[in-house]
This record gives sequence, structure tokens and C-alpha cells, in this order.
Amino acid sequence: MAVVEQIFPSLTWRIRHIAMYPEHPYDFVKLENDFDGIHFGIYVDYELSGVVSLFTQGDVGQFRKLAVLPDLQGEGLGKQLMEYLIDFCKIQKLTKLWCNARVNAKEFYVKFGFHETNKTYTADGFDFVVMELNL
Repeated sequence: MAVVEQIFPSLTWRIRHIAMYPEHPYDFVKLENDFDGIHFGIYVDYELSGVVSLFTQGDVGQFRKLAVLPDLQGEGLGKQLMEYLIDFCKIQKLTKLWCNARVNAKEFYVKFGFHETNKTYTADGFDFVVMELNL
């Protein structure tokens, strides 16, 4: 059984490192404004297995660093985190949620109603596209 809970920012770092940037130094996954965000973790059998971080400005939210441990990917944990995040944003009365999506993962976000913008860039060897969801 998987359970989503709000977590302390530093708990996100290990999952981000393992799932997203294992070839980089551990500090690479720390965001400058991590302690300004709201962070959620998904626990499987009481073990932190996935994370996502939300940063808000006014009534607009940006989520960053959605990550699930590699050996648990494809089991619906990312989907459960996204559904929780979207519901949380609606309760908080946000009007829009956006992210910088890796191009190879954009179809995942389309399933939740996100649409691609024309804003793209490359960073750290990955191509990104800005995706938005009107809440």
C-alpha cells in the first residue's frame, strides 16, 4: 500500500539523486529554494519511494523533481503523486500548475491534462519543455 505525506525538504534529496542524477554529486539535486517549497513523499511499506516538490508564487504553482526510485518505476507511484499534487493545488486555490518536463516524459504529463508550451531548453544533457495545467 502506498501513502503520500508531506515531508521535510532534505528527505527528497536521496530519491532525487538515485532516480534523476545518479552520476552527479549528491549536492547537485539540492535546490536553492528547497526550504521555501512544499514537498511530498510516497511511501511503500513505510519506505520513502518517490518525491515531488511544489513551489508557489501567488496562485501559480510549479512542481519540480518528480522522482520515483528506479526499481519501483512503472508501478503507478508517479501517477499517485501527481494526482495528490493536483488535488492539493486545487484545495489551495491555485489557478495553474506548471513544470519543466523532460521531453522523453512529456506524455506522462499529458495524461493529467498538461499541455506543451513552445518554451524548450536543454540542461545537464536533457531536453526540456515547459508544460502547463489550468486548474
